[in-house]
Amino acid sequence: MPAQSLWMLFASFMFSIMGVCIKLAAEWYTTSEVVMFRGLVGVVSMGALIAMRGGGFRTARPWQHLWRGIFGTTALWMWFYAISVLPLATAMTLNYMSPIWIAAIVFGLGWWRMRQRFEWRLALAIGVSFVGVVLLLRPTIHAEQWLGGLLALTSSFLSALAYLQVRRLGQMGEADRLIVFYFSLTCMVSGLLGMLFKAQTGIASTPAMPAPPAQGLALLLGMGLSATIAQMAMTRAYRLGRVLLTANLQYSGVVFASIWGILVWGDLLPTISWAGIAIILLSGIAATYYNARTTPPARKPAAGAADPIAAEI
Repeated sequence: MPAQSLWMLFASFMFSIMGVCIKLAAEWYTTSEVVMFRGLVGVVSMGALIAMRGGGFRTARPWQHLWRGIFGTTALWMWFYAISVLPLATAMTLNYMSPIWIAAIVFGLGWWRMRQRFEWRLALAIGVSFVGVVLLLRPTIHAEQWLGGLLALTSSFLSALAYLQVRRLGQMGEADRLIVFYFSLTCMVSGLLGMLFKAQTGIASTPAMPAPPAQGLALLLGMGLSATIAQMAMTRAYRLGRVLLTANLQYSGVVFASIWGILVWGDLLPTISWAGIAIILLSGIAATYYNARTTPPARKPAAGAADPIAAEI
């Protein structure tokens, strides 16, 4: 069983908890505040972990971290904006285009270099999973919502670039905790800049009704901790697992989100939505089974090897 890629299942579950906290906190906090606090919790928790393990914060790959932060943070801001102007189902469906983009990028790189074997079966599983997402969420979009739709689609593409950059950093030998720390730092800085911009331009930066102190703090902490844990698991999955399998397992997040919708908000899913959930789960199982059949037994890497498995990129 490809345990490395299965870290994406845990990451998707934690991201779904993060989404619940964000949805509950949206009544009281602005996007800038949410982004800033998400980054702050990540910086503090990962910084403490690095310090406790006696590690340092110096990195030989500052530009790679910068690009990962730019891609990921920009995608995050676009994603939050898309949620505010689009039906949630439409925004989520467009956001889950990122595995499709990953498959396209991997295929393009393999074709360009003429030396990579493209995993058509895993790519097909990604496409089938996306069909399941569409059946589950049943997205709709109107003519006046074209900008939000375009930003959501752009967000999914930037997310794909961020995920591939995470894998690249892992293959270069960068520790997971440093990758997550510097991304959290980027989120925190961008959130602070957003708050300062709103304050300088006179745009309201606080909600009309302040959050109850205990409840608001609990939501922000829950959001930040779940996001940080999810980032660690996702980073490990993309660093050690197979790119297309990991991307396909990412679709499990929409299943977890739908379950939270039933438990927290009492959402009722029609038969077609349950069919979509079944397609997503079966596609993930099939992709995992195929990966287990085609992946050779792991061997101990030679000294100095950057990565113990074959890389798609």
